[in-house]
Amino acid sequence: MGCGELILELKLRLTPLPAGSQFKLIASDPGVPEDLPAWCRMTGHRLLSATPPEYVIERRSS
Repeated sequence: MGCGELILELKLRLTPLPAGSQFKLIASDPGVPEDLPAWCRMTGHRLLSATPPEYVIERRSS
């Protein structure tokens, strides 16, 4: 899936999780290493680990 679709899917999966939950993402799209950190900054989520193709995101608190 492309980065746009990935971001939408990620939003849907993070929304129901409690604040502070960690989510492991495995993504091979070449744009993810650049786009995901920016998305996390814009949405308030925290990128804990970025070792392509694996990423760990902490859901923002509220």
